[in-house]
Amino acid sequence: MNGDIIEATRSIDRAANIVLAAGLIFILAPLVFTLITASQSYESFLRNGISPVPGTHLLENIQKLFATTRIPGQLANNFIVALAVASLKCLLAFLAAFGLVFFKVRYAPVIFAALLSTLMLPLDLRIVTTYQIVSNIAMPVNALIDITGLNEAITAVFGRPVELKLNLLDTYAGMILPSLATGTGVFMMRQFFRTLPGDLVKAAQMDGANWFHFMVDIALPLSRTTLIALFILMFLGGWTMYLWPLLASSTPEMQTAVVGLAKLTPDAGGEVPDYPLLMAGALVVSILPLLMIAFLQRFIVRGFTLTEK
Repeated sequence: MNGDIIEATRSIDRAANIVLAAGLIFILAPLVFTLITASQSYESFLRNGISPVPGTHLLENIQKLFATTRIPGQLANNFIVALAVASLKCLLAFLAAFGLVFFKVRYAPVIFAALLSTLMLPLDLRIVTTYQIVSNIAMPVNALIDITGLNEAITAVFGRPVELKLNLLDTYAGMILPSLATGTGVFMMRQFFRTLPGDLVKAAQMDGANWFHFMVDIALPLSRTTLIALFILMFLGGWTMYLWPLLASSTPEMQTAVVGLAKLTPDAGGEVPDYPLLMAGALVVSILPLLMIAFLQRFIVRGFTLTEK
């Protein structure tokens, strides 16, 4: 009987190892392919095509990338956008979840459901409307002036109507602000705050702490791990955004590196792209997310573990 159990356990272990190995191959194969291609020279790529053997031109391609393209400045744009998106999302999620959990909000479930509904309307689905609003964020004011009839009075006095215009395209604010409308962070922080014992609030009130001190001195330190996990996830999401930065930034100086890599492909139909240079750029752009995942993954695991309790 024991032998059958041991043999069954060994079979399960072997199957698990096979699945794990297949998963590693599936994940690492694109990285290996990118690294090998980035180490080739453009001439050898044109002559021999994709090679299974690594070359010796990786550093040369990286130097060429930094010397002949706008990727270095675009990497700075990438970092600014990702850092701002992650920081503001964490701040908004912390404040919204704290209010929903610890304050007696009358319609808290309705508000929470409305926040979660943003998950069904990601930025990519409302891209056209978002672009129209960001191109002129004064549109609601103009509509209000028209509805109230003020424009008719202004036209009668000054001879022409008022039309306010404030364009946020090609600005950091235009790329960052529309990305904040999501309820993912609020959901994570709310789930964490719900794990805190109710007596904690009563004990803080007995010690004379008001809501602000409770939030800053007690809730914020306790939620540090969850906030770090949320920050990492939001930073990675902001770093890899493509569609909205592509539309919101029309000049190379304001584009992110993810968009800049796509722009390195020549427009001419018969010209072969410099794939070794493109793959070197992909490695440079991916190095920060890979390092964050490699060294900070324990915070992500601990953050999700605390959230699900």
